[in-house]
Amino acid sequence: MNSVINNKIETISQNKTWLFVPATRIDRVAKAFASGADAVIVDLEDAVAPEDKASAREALQQYHDSAGYQPIWVRINKAGSEEFFKDIVLCQKMPNLAGVLLAKTEQAEDINNVHQLTNLPVTALIESAIGLYQIDSMAETVGLAAFSYGFLDLCNDLHVQVGTPAADIIANQIRYQLILTSKVHQLSPPIDTIYPDFNDEVGLSDRVQLWSQMGMSGMLCIHPKQVAVVQQTLQPTDETLLFAQRVVEEYERSGQAVFKIDGEMVDAPVIERSRQLLAK
Repeated sequence: MNSVINNKIETISQNKTWLFVPATRIDRVAKAFASGADAVIVDLEDAVAPEDKASAREALQQYHDSAGYQPIWVRINKAGSEEFFKDIVLCQKMPNLAGVLLAKTEQAEDINNVHQLTNLPVTALIESAIGLYQIDSMAETVGLAAFSYGFLDLCNDLHVQVGTPAADIIANQIRYQLILTSKVHQLSPPIDTIYPDFNDEVGLSDRVQLWSQMGMSGMLCIHPKQVAVVQQTLQPTDETLLFAQRVVEEYERSGQAVFKIDGEMVDAPVIERSRQLLAK
């Protein structure tokens, strides 16, 4: 993997908000960036009807070649489909893309093909049982930057009833598998799936706290108003930052591996977590 691809992959974990824009509405890309989103994804897959895909590709090419272009990610259609090959040809004409989101990824060969044909980093969207089953082999592919997942598609494939406690259990199991595999294979931490109700700020904030506490790196967003909620929720409280600062200062002052602050035992994991928090 060349240094340019390495650099692109290293920046992915810094992206907390990934905002979708339909390829049929290229005019919304500038607004998406203006919302403060860390990454903008132009969607050529589910958001575009079959009869509109050709004109959407033309609009995307024109945007890429324009003076106002900002690096975007592109979600392309499932590997092996007729639309997939058309999407690949388009990506080959757009060398300044940030990367590719591959819809419905199911095997390592899919990722290898996309990367070799485009020379771009790939984020694999896991949306089926077979795809989830094969994430270990996918994680070894050159060019893979991160995993994300489509929970509604996975629920349909697994026959899980959405909106139930059972669905929550399955969702956390999926997150755990992606987090563990990503860590073992030194990938960027996975990106959480969308939160479909963009008017439910409380529910979205609860979701953000969940995935961030689990160690995921960011979240797919479907509306600009979600960006601010995600970013605000991820901000540590003043109390948390103050405690982390005191931990690091005491460790640097005393050099002790174990000590107490306000009656709380502090050891190596707490010191490292405090350092990470302050570094962010």
